[in-house]
Amino acid sequence: MSDQPTMNRWIVVAGAILIQLCLGAIYAWSVFTKPLIALDGGYAFTNTQTQIIFSAGLAVFAVVMVLAGRLQAKTGPRPIAMIGGIVLGIGYMLGGFFGNTFIAQLICIGVIGGAGIGLGYVVPIAVGVKWFPDKKGLITGLSVAGFGFGATLWVKLAGGFKSILWLVPLDYPGLLKTFHLFGLPSVQSVFFLYGIVFLVCVVLGSLVMLNPPAGYKPKGWTPPPATSAASGAFDMTSGQMLGTPQFYLLWLTFMGSAMAGLMVIGCISLFGSDALLASKAATKEQVVAITGTAMALLAIFNGLGRIVWGMVSDKIGRKPAIFIMCILQGAIMLLFFKIGGSTMGLIVGACIIGFNFGGNFALFPAATADFFGNKNVGLNYGWVFLAYGVAGICGPFIAGHFTDAAKAAAAAASSPELALAAKLAAWKMPMLIAAAGCFAGAVLSALVQPPKAKA
Repeated sequence: MSDQPTMNRWIVVAGAILIQLCLGAIYAWSVFTKPLIALDGGYAFTNTQTQIIFSAGLAVFAVVMVLAGRLQAKTGPRPIAMIGGIVLGIGYMLGGFFGNTFIAQLICIGVIGGAGIGLGYVVPIAVGVKWFPDKKGLITGLSVAGFGFGATLWVKLAGGFKSILWLVPLDYPGLLKTFHLFGLPSVQSVFFLYGIVFLVCVVLGSLVMLNPPAGYKPKGWTPPPATSAASGAFDMTSGQMLGTPQFYLLWLTFMGSAMAGLMVIGCISLFGSDALLASKAATKEQVVAITGTAMALLAIFNGLGRIVWGMVSDKIGRKPAIFIMCILQGAIMLLFFKIGGSTMGLIVGACIIGFNFGGNFALFPAATADFFGNKNVGLNYGWVFLAYGVAGICGPFIAGHFTDAAKAAAAAASSPELALAAKLAAWKMPMLIAAAGCFAGAVLSALVQPPKAKA
């Protein structure tokens, strides 16, 4: 057994965060939906089309992650993370040059970009769990925290911000208003620039994605006895895991919990605009700033939730943490339709939803390691993560479908007030569906029991 690492294990965490900052760009998608939908922006996409691109990215991300888990187990984590950065960067650069149509953006940003994220995402988690078997919840939270924080960075860089920070006025218009490259429209210019940044940063982060020596354990840490339930001591292959009821209960819980957050992330700007204008809580000019703040804070709390829920789960256990998180998320989804019509309600609701949503990405990989072992967590979590891909299709598509239906109803309304009311009413059913998914996840998490060792 090796008691000492060949390098400081916290360097791995730094590399993981750098990688995840770039992969989190998919959560910044809502900042691009308005210019893509705008009739005078040269695109005129429908709400459903923008959500299909987002959903495609999430679905491809999840499916490719299964392949990435298998590849990194065979070739080592570093080359897979490096390839992921290259594919992600190329996808966004191609989206910059050719993304003037829905099909082009679907292929470049959704399919190619999603594949790059899927290749890179599993590596920091798998490597981190092996370096930190004593802090699985915390380290998976830290490893993926950059994914949530990255969305804030890319949203604000693209969309700009106007606020007071430490009594210093800030007024940054954003790349979408100021940046034009090679004569490309602003959306495509930003895609190209982001592609270059993603490629460089992910490749740099991948250089420290190395597994610890065989038999490594942290100094002063004693592994739990092999008889402990959900200790990670029982290593299962993917085939063995797929033959257990625990896998399917965990999978369904993840899907129900993730669907709510994905639905809100994909369309919070549109829902916030409808809710605030219908309640007359803000003018059209104020709505832009308020929804932008809500998007940014949702992304920040998404990152914080990954760290905090991971720490909490190390203290109280993975099952209780997942149960509490699902209950809280279901409750806020029931309230969000009502409170979203006020500035404070929209912002606070977005923060809570982002915080709970982020917890999924610390709790479920750690639960996968607990239930099915640390050795194959990279591959096994890829199968569990397919639940996120299904949620990524269902959540945004539901929101996009009801939003387009609302626009049709608004167009038929006899007055602007009735049009706003019709648009807002369409959001009630998606919120109810998302809440039901969270509560179902809570029930399933209460039912799941750790697998028992077999002779």
